[in-house]
Amino acid sequence: MKKSLTLITVLFVVLMTSGCSETWQGAKKDTKDNAEWSKDKVNEGAKYIEKKTD
Repeated sequence: MKKSLTLITVLFVVLMTSGCSETWQGAKKDTKDNAEWSKDKVNEGAKYIEKKTD
C-alpha cells in the first residue's frame, strides 16, 4: 500500500513539473510574439499617418 501511494505521488509530481515547464515556455513565446506583433502594428500605423499627412 505504501509503495503504491509513493508511486502515485511521484507520478503526480513529475506530471505537474513537466506541465508547468511547458506552460512557462508557452508564456514566454507568446510574450515575445506579442511584442513583435505590436511593433509591426505601430509601424503600420505610422506609415498610414505619414501617407495621409503628405
